[in-house]
Amino acid sequence: MAGVKTTGLFFICFSQLHGFVATLNCTSPTPESLFDSLEKELFPRKLLRPVKSFSDTMNISIDVTVVGIIGVNEKEQSLTTFIWQVLEWDIAGLSWDEKECGADRVSVPREKLWVPDVHIAEFMDEDKSPKTPYVYLYNTGRVFDDKPIRVVSSCRLVIYTFPFDIQNCTLTFGSYLHFAADIRMFQSTTAAQILEESRNVIQTKGEWELINIKIAPSTLEISYGNYSELKYYIILRRRPILYVVNLLIPSCFLITLDLFSFLLPPESVDRSSFKMTLILGYTVFLLIMNDLLPVTGNTTPLMNVLFSLSLALMVASLLETVFITNIQFSSSQYSAVPHWLSVLVLRYLAVVVCLPPKKKSNRITVSLHPPTIVTNTSIISSRDLQSVSGDTAPVKPPPEPALDELRKLSRDLMAIRLQMDKHFQGSKTSQEWETIGKVIDRLLFGLYILFISFSFITIVCIWMVNQTYEG
Repeated sequence: MAGVKTTGLFFICFSQLHGFVATLNCTSPTPESLFDSLEKELFPRKLLRPVKSFSDTMNISIDVTVVGIIGVNEKEQSLTTFIWQVLEWDIAGLSWDEKECGADRVSVPREKLWVPDVHIAEFMDEDKSPKTPYVYLYNTGRVFDDKPIRVVSSCRLVIYTFPFDIQNCTLTFGSYLHFAADIRMFQSTTAAQILEESRNVIQTKGEWELINIKIAPSTLEISYGNYSELKYYIILRRRPILYVVNLLIPSCFLITLDLFSFLLPPESVDRSSFKMTLILGYTVFLLIMNDLLPVTGNTTPLMNVLFSLSLALMVASLLETVFITNIQFSSSQYSAVPHWLSVLVLRYLAVVVCLPPKKKSNRITVSLHPPTIVTNTSIISSRDLQSVSGDTAPVKPPPEPALDELRKLSRDLMAIRLQMDKHFQGSKTSQEWETIGKVIDRLLFGLYILFISFSFITIVCIWMVNQTYEG
């Protein structure tokens, strides 16, 4: 009798335990029988959070896969991506027997179940992705909700190193209304697995590439409660080849052409018209390619600074060419060079640009202006004429009027010589102004070389850092 009681008690306990696990009873292993049980036991409770007690916390696991990177808007500071979002949670107390009901999972309409209000905090626009009306319901009470989402999210873009920039955008998943005591977010897969799967299924091969994904759980603390959140850091890298080919290389060609224009001699070639043509072409180039440059009010990209400095150097070289040309033709009318300018340019800058000063001429110019000073060397005697002619025979000295004419002719020849020297050598003031022009011309040429070299090295370094960055 005692054995019978024990067996009955064991059967009752087993029946109660089995009834707790398998709450749904199907009359036959058919879909109709299973849905009738769901319609009777589960669907009427879709307004309630499926927990045993209001104090219980529901754990929601989330998995995200990046399918496509649609675009980045620098002006609006937004990122547009296409992702697959998978949510999983358990309905407490729900289960059924696979053999009794004929299936271990079934797809049910989404509106028939309680669905957590998980949203992305950085949303800036409505979701325009296709709607999925069904979710999977497993016989263990597990709900599997997989749906695509077109996310237009806010992202703080840093374009200082454009087009070699790397952006780190955040997607924060969390409940919109329920506190952390009601809903807690968990990640179902690791960041490495998400990154590998995203790279395998990603569809877009456009301007941006996905280089890393990081995950960090967080809690939003506010005055009236805390919210459980899960942050996904989407790290993107821009593919710069489009901008290198269309912006950097043509700009470098024009700057290099303006650099070689310094080799044109300003005294024989109209260098200014050539430089003006280059400035006009560079301006048209910037206007045509303006749409490729990012527009934002936060920071100015280094590429914009490069273009501005290049245009400024072109204008400076044109002004310098005008100054040099003016010196070549009008320096004789200039006043004397100021002492400070002469010291600064001729003594210091000339050494910097490796322009050695001209050596002073050893020629001594004799002036015959004072007629009152008469020396023995200025008198042409008959003995001198005899020695010049080489004739030892005594000749008759010329008369005094002939000597006067010879002296006048000598003075005239000396005056002509002085005028020719001034014409070919120039005055001291003109020579100083011309030297100042050459120093400035060579100085600007050196600045051009330094600017191009520094820009090239900077671009190469930033590009190398961009390509080796792994997040």
